Amino acid sequence: MATKISKNLQRAIDKLKIQDVYLKSSQAQCEDDFDPKSTELNELLVQQMHAVIKSEVLRINTDELLVRIYIRLGARWVATTDSKEPNIKAFVEADFIAEYQMTEPLEQEAIDEFSHQNASFHVWPYWREFLSSQCERLRLPRVVLPIVQFNK
Repeated sequence: MATKISKNLQRAIDKLKIQDVYLKSSQAQCEDDFDPKSTELNELLVQQMHAVIKSEVLRINTDELLVRIYIRLGARWVATTDSKEPNIKAFVEADFIAEYQMTEPLEQEAIDEFSHQNASFHVWPYWREFLSSQCERLRLPRVVLPIVQFNK
């Protein structure tokens, strides 16, 4: 069953054209007491993070508008214990920026809806590749992310 798209979201889809997706910052770390090459995979739980941080509209020149949407993604490997506090053994996090040319001015409400419902689809392939390469470099257990995975 198809989900109905709001007028604001459809307007944003029509007026925003993807220009670029790039990495703003990243962090990756294994804790000192953690050796990923000698840890049993069933001892670790992989948790994921996804958040749209903000959006901003920039005037590039007198007649060109650019929308930047900041998205934070992450994965962490947590030791399975009975403790209430997570025992984080390793993590990979990245902040991406998705840039869109705005062909006509949009209300902030439409940009916000687009940011939360569409922009992550453009960033996701870059995150999948980044996470995969970081896992390989850190010798972390391989994580295969689905093509798209977002909470409603």
